[in-house]
Amino acid sequence: MTPDLSSTPWISSAFSGGPRSSVPVPHFRKEFKLDRAVKTARLHVSALGLYEVEINGKRVGDHVFAPGWTEYHIRVPFQTYEVTALLRQGENAVGALLGDGWYCGFVAWAGRQNYGLKPEFLALLEVEFEDGTIAQVGTDPTWKTSPGPIRGSDLLMGEDYDAREELGDWSLPGYDDSAWQPVVGTFHPDIVLDGMVYPPVRRQEELKATRLLDEPWDLRIYDFGQNFSGRVRIRIRASCGTTIVIRHGEILNPDGSLYTENLRSARATDSYTCKGEEEEFWEPRFTFHGFRYVEVKHLKEDAFFELTGVVLHSDTPVTGMFACSNPLLNQLQHNILWGQKSNFLEVPTDCPQRDERLGWTGDAQVFVRTAAFNMDVRGFFHKWMRDARDSQRPSGGVPAVIPVRNFVGVEDSGPAWADAMIICPWTIYLCYGDKKILEDHYAAMRKYLVFIEQHRSLNHIRSHPEVDAWGGFGDWLALDGSGKVDGATPRDLIGTAFYAYDAKIMSCVADILGHTGDASKFRLLHEEIVNAFRERFVTPEGFLASSTQTAYVLALHFDLLPEKLRPVAARELVRDIEKRNHHIATGFVGTPYILEVLETHGYLDVAYRLLEQETFPSWLFPVKNGATTIWERWDGWTPDKGFQDKGMNSFNHYAYGAVGAWMYRSVAGLELDPQEPGYRHIVFRPRPGGLITWAKAGLETPQGRTEISWKLDGKNLEVEVLVPEGAHATFSPPTGYRGDKVAWGSGRHRLVLESSAN
Repeated sequence: MTPDLSSTPWISSAFSGGPRSSVPVPHFRKEFKLDRAVKTARLHVSALGLYEVEINGKRVGDHVFAPGWTEYHIRVPFQTYEVTALLRQGENAVGALLGDGWYCGFVAWAGRQNYGLKPEFLALLEVEFEDGTIAQVGTDPTWKTSPGPIRGSDLLMGEDYDAREELGDWSLPGYDDSAWQPVVGTFHPDIVLDGMVYPPVRRQEELKATRLLDEPWDLRIYDFGQNFSGRVRIRIRASCGTTIVIRHGEILNPDGSLYTENLRSARATDSYTCKGEEEEFWEPRFTFHGFRYVEVKHLKEDAFFELTGVVLHSDTPVTGMFACSNPLLNQLQHNILWGQKSNFLEVPTDCPQRDERLGWTGDAQVFVRTAAFNMDVRGFFHKWMRDARDSQRPSGGVPAVIPVRNFVGVEDSGPAWADAMIICPWTIYLCYGDKKILEDHYAAMRKYLVFIEQHRSLNHIRSHPEVDAWGGFGDWLALDGSGKVDGATPRDLIGTAFYAYDAKIMSCVADILGHTGDASKFRLLHEEIVNAFRERFVTPEGFLASSTQTAYVLALHFDLLPEKLRPVAARELVRDIEKRNHHIATGFVGTPYILEVLETHGYLDVAYRLLEQETFPSWLFPVKNGATTIWERWDGWTPDKGFQDKGMNSFNHYAYGAVGAWMYRSVAGLELDPQEPGYRHIVFRPRPGGLITWAKAGLETPQGRTEISWKLDGKNLEVEVLVPEGAHATFSPPTGYRGDKVAWGSGRHRLVLESSAN
């Protein structure tokens, strides 16, 4: 039953900081008496900012950064905890700490206080006694507040903790709070308190560090061996007043020092001041960093010090597994997964380290299919698509980052970015058979397609310069644009290609939901867009107005060319790849589809040469140079030029990791059937090639676990699969092997295919 929180006031301290400066983290407390035995008790909690709650000295729940990040002026989640075991008959106390978080802390490059001036807290404790009576304890003006040992805390800048200022047993009854101050109360009637359960951020795993420098004693560098999002927990023994400074970075300079220039204005620094006890333990509460290395300053030689890496991300369990005979590709898969872990923290961020960490729509759109292979992202995208719906402009435009508040100043983020509004729900539907995500967001999806038609296209050409002078972000970070970050592919070509794709998806969605009139309208719109694309961008011989790899990839992947011209276009794509000595030149827009396009049009060998390419630019170049996550740029670092532009050079993005979907679907051979989504019908379709001699993949589907493994034995192909209960499967043999399609029910199945060359 949803509690009524409308009459419960929000409370805060009187201090708010400024546009560039924060104040100590406020503590709040309230004592209350329960005069009879408790049967059950539930605590409903939310915050504008971040909270942690204690009852009688015990932490409530294990969520990190609760209640999360949303479009706060519209919707704020609340969490409900079962707290019966924490209460007792007699005197009790409840306490809370509030962090600035995204609400009033630094967000990206926009400074502080983008949503509000200070954090606020709301709580309602509902207690049912054994005799059936009910009592409630909620936030109100009788609570008290005080600063404490967290002298400053910010998601981007870091956290400063002075153990000498600790408040003792502040969340226990009987504590002397006579010096504490009254709280400020207010109401926010326009905010929807959302009780839906979304995957919270949690501590997921721990990493050990290796010390790299023996001297000097007062400056140490530690390596966790893995780039990740999180923070460090320390164990220290040092004299009272010793303050250590912990700075975080992704990579080292050539001289072995910490490289931090790419963090831009993010301080990414924590500090701890000791109280001088035998041993002290500390982990920040309201900050996280993206890092592999930490630099620790100001430790004395006789101090004892240990640190542990604490990995944080949204609770999206790993569901997929991919491996093959090429260890570099296995490391690539590892990097893709860790890039996802690092950036799927509350929203699908672009990067976890610098002053950005925003939910860029384009990054999420290109990666969502791979994301659903690696981890259970169903609930995660339900939440983010609700944020997208809340952030959608009244015109129907979709902003560049979600949630949004005073960031990228465009009404609509344009091709391949704003299309996340349509592509992401559709992909979640396919991967999980989740019709509800389509039902929930159909109106917003439809509104966006109408927006393109009415405001961003002319004669069905989207991003036409006469109606859209900007046209979007282009093929972001492509290498074919003579130094331009948006590449050389025309924005109206990209826009029209995605417009056609959107219309095609929406016709399918309308059919699924029973909107037959819309379905017919969108099918006709799709045909008209395809015809407009051909007229504007395609020559009678099958060449495109733009000769970039991405132009040909989009035209082929979205079926925008007459069938007779597709071989010409595919050959032109291959010609460009060969001209570059089998190297990729696509940016964020073309990269997800290029290998699939090559395979579909008869160039599987070229696809494998690109996948297994080890020299720059390629997926394996960063792997060969020590990467443990996916780089933002193909040329984030090169031997001849060193680091790329420090203003935009993340070593932990995930967009180029979109190749992971092809590795699952074609290298290993695990695919779904759009006609029976959620893997009710599994298509096993291994496509051996390149230097790979075996591959395997597994996935926890809505129907249960499915697996495929294959290996080459001489010239024969040995295959073993697992079909879960509630599913059926079809095996599609690769070219070059004798055999027809095979239908399987649930269970394990094996077969051996003889090479047609035998």
